[in-house]
Amino acid sequence: MNSSYRIAAPELAVSTWFNSPTPPSLERLRGRVVFLHAFQMLCPACVSHGLPQTQRVQAVFRETDLQVIGLHSVFEHHAVMTPDALKAFIHEYRLTFPIAVDQPSDDGLIPKTMERYGMRGTPTAIIIGRDGHVEYHRFGIEDDMVIGARLATLLAAPNPDVAAKSPETRGCTDDGCTIPNTHDECR
Repeated sequence: MNSSYRIAAPELAVSTWFNSPTPPSLERLRGRVVFLHAFQMLCPACVSHGLPQTQRVQAVFRETDLQVIGLHSVFEHHAVMTPDALKAFIHEYRLTFPIAVDQPSDDGLIPKTMERYGMRGTPTAIIIGRDGHVEYHRFGIEDDMVIGARLATLLAAPNPDVAAKSPETRGCTDDGCTIPNTHDECR
């Protein structure tokens, strides 16, 4: 996604959650980086690449504040891709990250979250920055290095909520004294 065209990430429309005792919401995750992977059980690229990549992302960034979320977005073969079948699929593939079932559309084939994000199909990788804006949106297979580099860059960026709460102060306060910027003092 072009960084000059950033949109606020729409909230997920979820009918069921798996692997999550407390369902996450993007509003509660504000301040954290979110990796959202949209998939279908019967999508060959999802099974061979997207889901294994998502598991690797979960493992590599385990010690960070990254939140990984799977989104099962069914837009075809509705009769066989039920929540019960997904539960067995999650168990068989040993998927450990929270997985949401995208709410079906009220009037069409495209599930609600898939439509809100303008997804073209599965797999789709979406990265949401700490400020709640979509930083990356990619349909199809993406290289692990590209995903890893984008995630690492966003995780290294300061948390805007923390920065807003603790502005840099110059001089001494009740909390301590800051080192003056000698370049400013010399002017």
